[in-house]
Amino acid sequence: MPEGKDYFAHESSYVDEPCEIGAGTKIWHFSHIMSGSTIGRGCNIGQNVVISPGVRIGANVKIQNNVSVYTGVILEDDVFCGPSMVFTNVVNPRSHVSRKNEYKTTLVKKGASIGANATIVCGVTIGRYAFIGAGAVVTRDVPDFCLVTGNPGRVRGWMCSCGVKLAGTGEAEEGQIIPCAACNSSYQRVGNNIFEISEARV
Repeated sequence: MPEGKDYFAHESSYVDEPCEIGAGTKIWHFSHIMSGSTIGRGCNIGQNVVISPGVRIGANVKIQNNVSVYTGVILEDDVFCGPSMVFTNVVNPRSHVSRKNEYKTTLVKKGASIGANATIVCGVTIGRYAFIGAGAVVTRDVPDFCLVTGNPGRVRGWMCSCGVKLAGTGEAEEGQIIPCAACNSSYQRVGNNIFEISEARV
């Protein structure tokens, strides 16, 4: 742990100044935290991770190995980024054209999970507790609690905040209550989306 710091950074990692890193965060081998970035408390930054300037990361975020979080990306609390998943920040990159003033904002909201090798095209918002399956390519906004898989990514169902797929959401009628079999949280179908109506746990 660096002197005077309350986070851990492996000796092979680089932490540029100035940046903000919360208490209890761990930064592992060969990672690079660039200046101007903010990382919350209790995060785990895996091996070979790059956090670019201006990136904002909330508390209790887990970023697995080989992930680059580019300028323009915002990760709220409790987000999970699986191994080797990819963010972008320019929609039309060219090696010979500088587009640093055209970076798009990508927002990943609280509790969302992004599976290994998924690609998140810049400019989208991934909703609260959404679940992006391994290898999916996300090209548009993802609603709260939504399960997205495939290339291009499509809605395949709905997930509880506890991480278990909700049964019967595809056949649910407007206003129908849908319980989670694992934790007894309840959801309600409204239009093409679902909303959590109870946070009860057993």
